[in-house]
Amino acid sequence: MSNDKFPDPTYRDTVLAPLFDAAKTHYADPVRAINRAHLVMLVETGILPRATARKIARALTGIDADLDLSALKYTGEYEDYFFLVEAELKRRLGPDVAGALHTARSRNDMDHTVFKMVLREKTDRLTAQCSDLLRALLKTARRERDTLIVAYTHGQPAQPTTYGHYLGAMVEVLLRDTARLGTARELQDHCPMGAAAITTSGFPINRHRMAELLGFSEPLRNSYGCIASVDYITATYSAIKLIFLHLGRVIQDMQFWTAFEVGQLHVPDSLVQISSIMPQKRNPVPIEHLRHLASMTVGRCDAVINTMHNTPFTDMNDSEGEVQVAGYAVFDGAARVLTLLQTLVPACSIRADRVAANMDAACVTITELADSLVREDGLSFRQAHDIAAKTARAVIAEGTGLANGYAAFVGAFGDQVGAESSLDAAGYAAAVSPENFVRQRSRFGGPAPAAMDDALTQYRHDLSDCEMRDQLNAKRIAFATAARDAAFNALLSE
Repeated sequence: MSNDKFPDPTYRDTVLAPLFDAAKTHYADPVRAINRAHLVMLVETGILPRATARKIARALTGIDADLDLSALKYTGEYEDYFFLVEAELKRRLGPDVAGALHTARSRNDMDHTVFKMVLREKTDRLTAQCSDLLRALLKTARRERDTLIVAYTHGQPAQPTTYGHYLGAMVEVLLRDTARLGTARELQDHCPMGAAAITTSGFPINRHRMAELLGFSEPLRNSYGCIASVDYITATYSAIKLIFLHLGRVIQDMQFWTAFEVGQLHVPDSLVQISSIMPQKRNPVPIEHLRHLASMTVGRCDAVINTMHNTPFTDMNDSEGEVQVAGYAVFDGAARVLTLLQTLVPACSIRADRVAANMDAACVTITELADSLVREDGLSFRQAHDIAAKTARAVIAEGTGLANGYAAFVGAFGDQVGAESSLDAAGYAAAVSPENFVRQRSRFGGPAPAAMDDALTQYRHDLSDCEMRDQLNAKRIAFATAARDAAFNALLSE
């Protein structure tokens, strides 16, 4: 026999109860803020008499004082948290007075306003964590400005650079990613309140005042878009996804650099675990945790974004409670990655002995030998490249290392040119020196000290700009909170 009483127990337990618990955890404060702001706006526009508003304000204050959120259990008596609060108002004030609070608004515009308020708070916290990591990276890049490393391409030793130069590239990407997250944050800063169900209201509401009282920069203009456009969700999680996709590539490099055969990066004992059976093992497993946490964060972002795929352009549950809460796990995982990276990167160091050995064995400075031949002997680069390549093949085959390859170079030069090079043994040694290689790369964006100093200065300016934007957002929200509380309290005292 069918039971027509709402809610069906299965629906209650599988959908409504989890949504109610999520509302208790995440949305009670934003709903409270919206109720207060909306009440103030209704009075200021003359839609609601002050005497009625005073009764509602006192009842809302009483509900806040009396309602123990932690003790609330979903019973199905009310559909959701919104209706529970409305029922409390009715119980205290009667349906006519209590119902006045919902004039000119809907759960549709309230929901997306609540979601944006929570999302902007989490985004602001994540942006601050990105800034913390950027400061740590910049400090480490300054410390390691002149520390030589082997740069790899296609998994093979390629050229010398410095650890500071490498970290500078990481900083640039994270700065761009943080700026992209800031752009997504701007989409969160447009208030849906006043859109009501779809088309705004016949009452003379003040949407700009609602946005101001809730700390938004302005209302979202199109009322249909207020309840249908979910680009503030997809843009946010797309931006977060890219942060951790890009950090994951650096993390993968760190894993490779710590391999015994490479040995370029040293992880201190405080961040190394040992094997339960193999006493020689030093396992830098925090890097593995970083890699899978970053990947999990990327995957969770995709889950949120993909939930929006092929959904109708209208108000829908696909973008609301369940998916909003699922997205919050993204911020938890993201925080773990950023915090651990902020500790790991400054704690690590470069093993100069292994770097020097690998550079010499792999002939990573050979490009500068070719460049030197162009400058000193007037050869074409192709001629010089062929001589350098033959020199590299010879020393690698003999296992002597490039530093000891002057004889091979002399032979290769004579075979190609039929004469002697102007580079004597000392000139050859200078040409294939890693320090000389880096020093010669003094162009804009290169690893030479002057170029790096300019870059690090610019990075600090860019980070300051990001932090200034974040401070302005925080000040606007704090000002709005104070103004809303003052206006609401004024209703109480009248």
